[in-house]
Amino acid sequence: MAELDYNGKKIQTDDEGYLQNLGDWDKGLAEALAKTESVELTEKHWKLIEWIRNYFQQFQVAPAIKSLTKEVMTLENLPDKKEANKFIYELFPEGPAKQLAKIAGLPKPTGCV
Repeated sequence: MAELDYNGKKIQTDDEGYLQNLGDWDKGLAEALAKTESVELTEKHWKLIEWIRNYFQQFQVAPAIKSLTKEVMTLENLPDKKEANKFIYELFPEGPAKQLAKIAGLPKPTGCV
């Protein structure tokens, strides 16, 4: 178990930086988590963060990359999966499923190594 200092508070994370208490998450903490991932959040990032948090709230699991790709095609009006995947990897270059879930304050997606 590890800790992240945020606003004078110790936030518990696992060894990979995923929040132990999902209730600790807020937008400021998302910014702090993004910095640990060398990601500078933009409006495009926030759209996906909000979408994945809503998806998790509804299904209690992070979406498969296939669902994320489909959502990006719709949100960004992209013509195909290849363009959507390129877009996603530009936002989250170290692995979109893992980085997006971590920054959104969700558990590590199942199936991610």
